[in-house]
Amino acid sequence: LLRSLDLGELCHIIGTTNTRDEIGFQRSGRPLFREKRVDLQRAWSETSFRMRELRDNPECAREEYDRILDAEDPGLSFQLSFVPKAFSIGKASKPRVAILREQGVNSQVEMAAAFTRAGFEAVDVHMSDVIAGRATLAGFKGLAACGGFSYGDVLGGGQGWAKSILFNARARAEFEAFFARRDSFALGSCNGCQMMAALKEIIPGAENWPVFAGNRSEQFEARFVMVEVQASPSILLRGMAGSRMPIATAHGEGFALFPDEASMDKAHVALRFVNNRGEAAEKYPYNPNGSPRGITGLTTPDGRFTIVMPHPERVFRSVQMSWTPDDASEDSPWMQLFYNARAWVE
Repeated sequence: LLRSLDLGELCHIIGTTNTRDEIGFQRSGRPLFREKRVDLQRAWSETSFRMRELRDNPECAREEYDRILDAEDPGLSFQLSFVPKAFSIGKASKPRVAILREQGVNSQVEMAAAFTRAGFEAVDVHMSDVIAGRATLAGFKGLAACGGFSYGDVLGGGQGWAKSILFNARARAEFEAFFARRDSFALGSCNGCQMMAALKEIIPGAENWPVFAGNRSEQFEARFVMVEVQASPSILLRGMAGSRMPIATAHGEGFALFPDEASMDKAHVALRFVNNRGEAAEKYPYNPNGSPRGITGLTTPDGRFTIVMPHPERVFRSVQMSWTPDDASEDSPWMQLFYNARAWVE
């Protein structure tokens, strides 16, 4: 192309890729420099690693630095156990889903867009309206609590938001009635996950859920990481068990803190961090918050209420993802979660 535009004499091929995972320079066919990419990357990254050792959890800093040594890391991938299938909306009615909003919450627009795409009528419901009695949850089939930093994470991630429900008689009655119904479902993502976990005393079947504490890395983590959908009763993840795929995460307090091993064993785990080989991950950064057994999503025994620390609403379209296979469709595999909600309501 450059030659056709008479620019050939101004341009030169200075390098090509190779299969040896090394970087080399030569002049007039004579090798001048050749080193393995791993060694050069380690040298390049060492200054950052030393800084992180002092600033962050030194174990996490070392784990990420040593990750470079894995020259055979297969990278991100999509390995699905299901064929993504949209819910056939047709002329069916549009059930209402409440997109809860609170001071400091974000991602409510993405959450509303995903549920709307799945065939719901997404309604913006602010917590101040629920507390004041101007809004009720009675007419909603579903409820979604979104991410963010409600109340600046005072008392801990999601704790201030939860207390505004638990310690307000009108709001508590609204949420208790909603959770007690047999025809309702709820999704809590990120800050909404933290908040709903703190509401476990009023959510049937949630008694073994953890609280979410500060990340093991001691830093806010915004990453694109691999997770595996676990076999669980979750209505939102129905038919997706065994699937491994990347998802967006962005939180500072995602460490699943269980009171004891027995509670962890009894909890219905819905989502787990895995490394790029599909193994349950506890090491950083495959597991960005350090949760035991890689646990990052849970549900109730009847599957109606599901909480996840990652953000499925931020990746329901393929174009939202920082990497997808070449044959990716308009809907990402995570859109199935929202279609499953619509199919369950129907």
